[in-house]
Amino acid sequence: MLTTEQLAELKEKLLMEKKSVEAELNKIAEKRGGEDVRAKFELMDERDEEANADEVEEYTSDLAVSETLEKKLEEINLALEKIKTGTYGKCENCKNEEIPLERLRAYPAATTCIKCQK
Repeated sequence: MLTTEQLAELKEKLLMEKKSVEAELNKIAEKRGGEDVRAKFELMDERDEEANADEVEEYTSDLAVSETLEKKLEEINLALEKIKTGTYGKCENCKNEEIPLERLRAYPAATTCIKCQK
């Protein structure tokens, strides 16, 4: 079972990681003119196919990064919620096994023990 100090340490790591992920998501949104990354393409110039291709490529890249960051943010928020409810550090798969502290320190949003991960 995790001690109060260990929980505080892991919570701090999660909060720092959350802040970092949110900052990255905001950068992508700023790059797209402050809109959600999933927003529509900017108006495309019918005469400049290369610029249109660049716009589509950039949008696709931003979308992939955004989806990865959003998934990570969701995992972080879930871990923070589990800390609040007292269920943090328990394997979601086998329900009995505690996730080792070393694993949580390496990846604080881990939801499974090492045995179930394999």
